[in-house]
Amino acid sequence: MDLENLLHKWLNGTATPEEVTQLKASPEYASYLEISAATAHLKTPEVASDQNYKAIASQLQPKNNVRKLFPVRNLLKIAAVLAIFVVGYLYVDSLDTTIHSQIAKKETFTLPDSSEVALNANSTITYNKNNWNSQRTLNLQGEAYFKVTKGNTFSVKTPLGTVTVLGTQFNVFSRDKQFNITCYEGLVSVAYNDTLIKLPAGSQLSIENNTLIKHANAFAPFPSWTANESSFENADLAAVLEELERQYPIQLTATFSNANRRFTGSFTHTDLTLALKSICDPLQLAFTIEDERVTIYANKSQ
Repeated sequence: MDLENLLHKWLNGTATPEEVTQLKASPEYASYLEISAATAHLKTPEVASDQNYKAIASQLQPKNNVRKLFPVRNLLKIAAVLAIFVVGYLYVDSLDTTIHSQIAKKETFTLPDSSEVALNANSTITYNKNNWNSQRTLNLQGEAYFKVTKGNTFSVKTPLGTVTVLGTQFNVFSRDKQFNITCYEGLVSVAYNDTLIKLPAGSQLSIENNTLIKHANAFAPFPSWTANESSFENADLAAVLEELERQYPIQLTATFSNANRRFTGSFTHTDLTLALKSICDPLQLAFTIEDERVTIYANKSQ
């Protein structure tokens, strides 16, 4: 047996007496004996296999990174707020634009297509600016003068009828049962009941108490009211006095019978006394002014 195997058996205590005798005869035996004596007190460390397994297993087990989710209830609240905001924005954005002029006040403004509008006192215009370029339609209550830029159809709707143009200048008066349209430039189409009427420049259409009257006279290049003066031709006096109340912040009382009284003339919007004289003198009427109260009565001295 070679020396290496013999040494192995000796260290493990499995060598026979003959093998021990053979080993002692070798020159290396003295060195082996010293090594064996020096290491005899050493012990192999005990391994707590169960504990070590648990420790190692805990290290090897994948860690689940738990993320705290945002509460669903909070998400729903945010979604609700956003929904309300969006709906509110769309609602406000879809609302019509309304321009209203007060008594004794006029308004001028420009539409989204650069068309110009002058709004007489105590009048209202309503339109939608969001779809204006595709549908140039507005609603009018009162009186307005339009300078329309060329483009698609431009329509003015009133309780009494609709005025339609492409690009022109015209005036529309719509109050109670009175409907007047004057064309200053271009061509105007007026729809009244089931009737369609064409008005060229310099012509006027008047509808009063369901009676239609078309004038083909030459008119001024613009409505007189835009220059602070109201003009009338054979107009009902009651309508003239109503216009006076729109141009001045007054409380008007008439103590005379104005049945069948007609007025042809004009009055200014800048001087109440002068305006009253312009109306009353031709009709042999008199008036008094006390603060904002105006009384018109028959002039008994004449």
